[in-house]
Amino acid sequence: MESKIKGKAWIFGDDIDTDVIIPGKYLRTTDMQVFADHAMEGIDPDFSRKVERGDIVVGGNNFGCGSSREQAALALKYAGVSCVVAKFFGRIFFRNAINVGLPLMEADIECKEGDIVEVDLLEGTVRVNGKDFKGNKLPDFLLEILTDGGLVEHRKALQEQDK
Repeated sequence: MESKIKGKAWIFGDDIDTDVIIPGKYLRTTDMQVFADHAMEGIDPDFSRKVERGDIVVGGNNFGCGSSREQAALALKYAGVSCVVAKFFGRIFFRNAINVGLPLMEADIECKEGDIVEVDLLEGTVRVNGKDFKGNKLPDFLLEILTDGGLVEHRKALQEQDK
């Protein structure tokens, strides 16, 4: 994982729940491509065809609220989203994103769809159109999990260190 992430913004509002991110009818699979193909389908049916690898989702308050499905974070990750920036995350989505290796940042930013957003995870900042916004820097232990690619890979790395 890169600590500096730059991508085109996709704007979503407040209270984007996990049912919107990945509708429940797709939860019976373990095929990541199915999740990717239907990411954000509940709010923008064409999102998965328009999003490009490295793009950044920008949400408002309570992004990822709702059920505890980790498939919501997986859908965004496998659709090519490099980071999610929101004013505030649903707590379960926040942790699921970390666990699957999807970077995120809580920050109240101003941007329009298509703007280039630059996220610095180590500094806890977001830059849009030459303007800097202060975000909530992730604690080092969460950055380590993201750097290793998610919780499972992080645990594997720790086990290798112990050998």
